[in-house]
Amino acid sequence: MANSSVHTEYVEKLKSIFTGMVVYKDAARNKFISSMGIPSFLRDWLVMRFSDETGRIDTASLQTYIEQFIPRREQWERLKTSMVKEGARIKFLAKIRVEMDVKTGEGLFTLPDFGFPSRKYEAIILDKVLLEKKQVLFEDVESWGVLQLEWRLGAIPGFKNHGAIVLTDFQPFKPYKVDLSFFQEARAHFSLDEWLDTLLMAVDYSPQGFLNNKQKLTLISRLLPFVEPRLNIIELAPKGTGKSYLFSQISKYGWLISGGNVTRARLFYDVAKRLPGLITRHDYLALDEIQSITFPDEDEIRGALKGYLESGEFRVGDYKGIGEAGFVLLGNIKQRMMSEEKNMFQELPRIFHESALLDRFHGFILGWKLPRMKENMKAQGWGLNAEYFSEIMHELRKDIRYRAIVDELLDIPKGADTRDTEAIKRLSTGYIKLLFPHATSPNALTNQDFQQYCFNPAFHMRQIIRKQLNILDAEYSINMPDINVRGNHG
Repeated sequence: MANSSVHTEYVEKLKSIFTGMVVYKDAARNKFISSMGIPSFLRDWLVMRFSDETGRIDTASLQTYIEQFIPRREQWERLKTSMVKEGARIKFLAKIRVEMDVKTGEGLFTLPDFGFPSRKYEAIILDKVLLEKKQVLFEDVESWGVLQLEWRLGAIPGFKNHGAIVLTDFQPFKPYKVDLSFFQEARAHFSLDEWLDTLLMAVDYSPQGFLNNKQKLTLISRLLPFVEPRLNIIELAPKGTGKSYLFSQISKYGWLISGGNVTRARLFYDVAKRLPGLITRHDYLALDEIQSITFPDEDEIRGALKGYLESGEFRVGDYKGIGEAGFVLLGNIKQRMMSEEKNMFQELPRIFHESALLDRFHGFILGWKLPRMKENMKAQGWGLNAEYFSEIMHELRKDIRYRAIVDELLDIPKGADTRDTEAIKRLSTGYIKLLFPHATSPNALTNQDFQQYCFNPAFHMRQIIRKQLNILDAEYSINMPDINVRGNHG
């Protein structure tokens, strides 16, 4: 879409079809808002709230709103003091986690972004709120919403001399009524080239920063765990290619850990706190700067990971848990190691040097095929609101029709390795959801499009894993199964 008139026509089509779902993205403005600790999915919603139809924004009003209603972690003690000492009732936008205490019958809540509470029964939910809002409070393990809090003495029966922070109202942060069918049908109005650019702009990348469609597809591959449950990928890339940004800022349903200690309790289940871990609460869990992450008990983590990556289940003591989160490893790699013919996994922590564990990862992204982040790669212009698009990706995870299409289109040899075929099917399914969401039946997707844009990249992503397994362990054959796409259709 290099021609300006063609681009103008595309923008008008985007704004016309996705009325109320597009926002004007400005790189300088985005940087200003990000400096205030606002993730992209909230940023786009705020920009739409405080801008006119031309995209001009009332910066002063926006800043006032952020300071008043979206506090930072370091402000929590001040807010807590005003509630306890001044009797203030406060209202702000935050993420909340809710659980029922069977022993006392109380509804308890946690504010994970503030590290509160540090002790049980410091944060409880008013019974009236629990009954009225139970559907939205328990819809997901964690929910974003506008909270109303106050401090009350004797809030818990039997503890008259103990105070607690009480949730007295909750309004879910659901600024858009997501109609997945509408989104799926809307895709049919765009060419593939237009749609690639639409996806890139939705996640804050400018299409002009990429040399060709191959680079664009490599970037879009990062979104596969956003749309396909329990999709496990590895990406090794040079510094500065935007890995951390995409996995930490675009969706409120994902979680990124960058460096530090990672324990089994944190990932899977904390026996002492009786609290399920991160893997049960998110669409994906990304371990960033994997070289700098340490695992205090490697055998313990490795055992739990093997079970989870294979089946989505894990056991910690007597607790059996399940999750739908994909597992993503992100790391930087030296230039001399940027080759799928070399042992790239030696760059990873020792825990990931075991072939049986690595075999459970579905695909590998060659991050060095992407350009480094430069100013011309930052979105500038009209694009889908990141919050809206993140909700769409979350909903796409639940649509099982795409996997049925893949099962029908692929001819699998009887002797094919099960992990290879499952990986290719999962990756292909994710690509259909991203690139051809309108193809909810086999006849809506041509053989050529499926082969070129879904199956081929999926096959290559898994083939890289297969090559690395062969380098690590000669028992693993380098050969991939002879999977074919069935005859032409559509």
